[in-house]
Amino acid sequence: MHPIPWRAYALLAASTSLVGSYVGLSKLLVLAFPVFLLAGLRFGFAAVLMLSWLKKPAHEAPLDARSRWLLFLESFLGNFLFSICMLFGLRQSSAVVAGVILAGIPAAVALLSWVFLRERLSGRVLAGIACAVGGIALVAGGKQGGAETTPLGALLLVAAVFCEGCYVVIGKKLTAGLGPKRISALINLWGLVLVAPLAIWQALSFDFGAPRMLDWALLGYYSATASVITVWLWMAGLKGLPAAKAGVFMVFLPISTALVGLLLGETLSVQQALAYGLALLGVLLATWPARPSAR
Repeated sequence: MHPIPWRAYALLAASTSLVGSYVGLSKLLVLAFPVFLLAGLRFGFAAVLMLSWLKKPAHEAPLDARSRWLLFLESFLGNFLFSICMLFGLRQSSAVVAGVILAGIPAAVALLSWVFLRERLSGRVLAGIACAVGGIALVAGGKQGGAETTPLGALLLVAAVFCEGCYVVIGKKLTAGLGPKRISALINLWGLVLVAPLAIWQALSFDFGAPRMLDWALLGYYSATASVITVWLWMAGLKGLPAAKAGVFMVFLPISTALVGLLLGETLSVQQALAYGLALLGVLLATWPARPSAR
């Protein structure tokens, strides 16, 4: 029996749990800041925090054309487009529908890893993905009401799901030659370059005295977690696992989003608790070590 990569599992679970926490708080941030300015401030603050991570370690080879292209795609799809689609989608959808759609991330990762990485998907990994998706879909579908969801809002969240799937698959290729810190810093820098023109455009007409101190504190948390901590945790955990198996840990994203809701005063029903248990069962199915085959 192969040793269980507990460290990789813990890093992935911590990463997606933090992502879920700032997704839950993003509903507050988009009320205080325009979307493009919010994204630009996030990348700008994170760039300052990760300035020392840009330096090439002695043991890493210089970046070739393929690595540069992958870094750009990783940032364009996983940072820039994911952030824009998610933030605009959250403005036009209810938390219930957002939870259902975001629950499709593990399935999107499995599909993309099968298509682009040629990874074989075992029956247990497929069952784990089904449990993860089904559990969160059940909990979201069991709750009615909330803000109205427009077709455009739902479409933007679906786009965010596939952007995140691409982020996992491309990240798997990048970790073969680059360290987690340098990947985090480089893709954040690309994100800043991509969003800067739109952020400056919105900044020219924005009243920077309008946000409260709490809004700025949430922005600092969002910047540190979204661009620095979660990316490093994810890349460090992804290095030793197949992308499809790592994608199952995306189930912690909507779970932690729900926990943030509880802290903000929402309630959790018995049906919802059972559904989250089903989602966690999916993680166990996908990650529990298989028995050695008999000769």
